[in-house]
Amino acid sequence: MKPSLLILSFSPIASDARVLKQVEAFRDDYAVTTCGYGPTPDGVARHVRIPDDVLHNVLHDGRITRKAYKRAYWSLWSVKWVRKHLKRGAYDIVLADDVEAVPLALRLRPKYGTHADLHEYSPLLHEDWEGWRAKITPYVEWLCSEYVAHADSWSTVSGGLAREYERNFGFRPVVVTNAAPYVDAEPRPVGDPIRLVHSGAALHDRKLEDLVAGVAASTSGATLDLYLTPNQPAFVEVLRGLAAETDGRVRVNDPVPYAQLSETLQGYDVGVHMLAPTNFNNRWALPNKLFDYVQARLGVIIGPSPEMAEYVQRYGLGAVTESFEPAALAAVLDGLTVADVERWKKAADASARELSAATQVQLWKDAIDALARRGGASAPRNPAPPAGSLGPR
Repeated sequence: MKPSLLILSFSPIASDARVLKQVEAFRDDYAVTTCGYGPTPDGVARHVRIPDDVLHNVLHDGRITRKAYKRAYWSLWSVKWVRKHLKRGAYDIVLADDVEAVPLALRLRPKYGTHADLHEYSPLLHEDWEGWRAKITPYVEWLCSEYVAHADSWSTVSGGLAREYERNFGFRPVVVTNAAPYVDAEPRPVGDPIRLVHSGAALHDRKLEDLVAGVAASTSGATLDLYLTPNQPAFVEVLRGLAAETDGRVRVNDPVPYAQLSETLQGYDVGVHMLAPTNFNNRWALPNKLFDYVQARLGVIIGPSPEMAEYVQRYGLGAVTESFEPAALAAVLDGLTVADVERWKKAADASARELSAATQVQLWKDAIDALARRGGASAPRNPAPPAGSLGPR
């Protein structure tokens, strides 16, 4: 009989790339139940759907101000709903996605243990928002100390976040990157002019206007296509206005479904991402788009973000700009040759399998299988990640 595994996430799981990788990793060897928003993911034994009108993380301001954190958490609408609809002791293992899911996971008393997958360093998630550090940071730190630190194992998305959790709360998560699934592709010829692309969320704190300005300031003739999800629609319109002033060198496009993203990206030469360190998580970001660019066999240009720079430099994937300013991007573009981009594309091709999701998902498997074996269940024996994988650091 398969061990039972609950994957608990306050997200629309069927469209949450990281959580979907967990579902796909475990649905063959475990009896997987998912609990979250949105429709049922493929291949699970059961899905407990949180109604769309049960909003998540609507904190009671007075309780947070009074530091009545326990009452603030357990009175959240989403938490109360899940607590009512999931039975204590019904699961062998719970995989809790992000900090807010961990207290519930522990309360469910899984027979073999709880694994916490932490997608951000949550205490400083929106530290650049007014009032966040004063009111929300202490609350999330309480969640981490009171609950998250008492999970049985942990993972997070980058080394900088793992070190911060260890420094403040005494546990060291394994690093499971947001790597993309392997794509069977080959590098395509480099265009003239060189074609840049950026895909992702349209958010003010990402300062995408600096990408537009950097391309516009370059004398190289390079072009830039932005594929943006309209997280902040007004900001998308600002970017469209800036793009209209570049004589066609910058275009703002609607997003494409993730299933079509790699094929779309393959039509370009270089993926670009200059994520200004406007908050702690941005500074230590290791985003999925870096790995999407690798699977599309593109070169990469990034700002001096330490986690991304480690990958770009180790694998020879592209260039790291001197700063996050538009002039620094323009300087790289002005010195760029077709031979440079060809070399980067070949490096992406050579490292695509090693940097794919398969090597990272194995780390989740190791953690969950260890809990199952500890509890006496018959867990599958999975091979170790290939030599050379960055793995936990």
